[in-house]
Amino acid sequence: MRRLARSLLALAFVLSCTAAVSADADDGKLRIIVFGAHPDDAEFKAGGTAILWAKQGHHVKLVSVTNGDIGHWQMAGGPLAQRRKAEAQKADRVLGAECEVLDIHDGELEPNLENRRKITRLIREWNADVVIAHRPWDYHPDHRYVGVLVQDAAFMVTVPFFCPDTPPLTKNPVFLYSSDRFQKPYPFRADIAVALDDVFDQKVDAVHELESQVYEGGASGSEAFMRDVPPSQAPELRKAWLRERWESRQSSEADRYRDALLKWYGPERGKAVKYAEAFEICEYGRQPTEQELRKLFPFFDDEPAR
Repeated sequence: MRRLARSLLALAFVLSCTAAVSADADDGKLRIIVFGAHPDDAEFKAGGTAILWAKQGHHVKLVSVTNGDIGHWQMAGGPLAQRRKAEAQKADRVLGAECEVLDIHDGELEPNLENRRKITRLIREWNADVVIAHRPWDYHPDHRYVGVLVQDAAFMVTVPFFCPDTPPLTKNPVFLYSSDRFQKPYPFRADIAVALDDVFDQKVDAVHELESQVYEGGASGSEAFMRDVPPSQAPELRKAWLRERWESRQSSEADRYRDALLKWYGPERGKAVKYAEAFEICEYGRQPTEQELRKLFPFFDDEPAR
């Protein structure tokens, strides 16, 4: 009986807080939260789209679910975790997004109840309209488990008695996967493709701040790798080196998902797009219509492509 009474009191508190939270968050702007496994994944996968949302005044938050403390070939532990958090904060400022890095060890993320609660609370606290994460099959266990945890939260965010200390969402967000090249159990499907041409340089500027990963190679780096990278004393050469690599990466994305670009931008504009990011709709969470997607991605053409 005592447990029931406590639960009922908690529910009453939640319901009383929900209206206030909604009022504070409902400024007519979208609220997007992107989950990456490490302090670079969200920036790499959705940084350009984050810029486009932010430029229109929408609210974007990038979350690293682990602290990245083994993601370097030459250093590890607390100093690396602090360094990577600082890098992510700098990068996200360039993107116009908020930043959060959870204090979970790199390589040790588990899809357990404690972490399900953490992810659920983060989505609720952000009052998210859109949630983006890795697909739950990937080369890295942390990536896979971020996908699993976000999938697990896709229903629980609306359940009042799960994490009753945080007001539940009154509507389910749209959950999206960021792109990858893995083929099993099925290849990534680009339901949405976003043109980055107008913000590509700004995304490169943000990625530039992730020095431990892009200029030192992260966990896969080496002294040999760094010898091929322009030194920090030559910032313009270094930035040009980085830009060339990201031109290849984002143009490959545009070419691979050209059909989606044609759908969302129309034939003329879609064919001309050089750089893109792509997303797949998760079958959990709200299933949006094309009209709803155009409101969630308001930088597409106003009129649907014919």
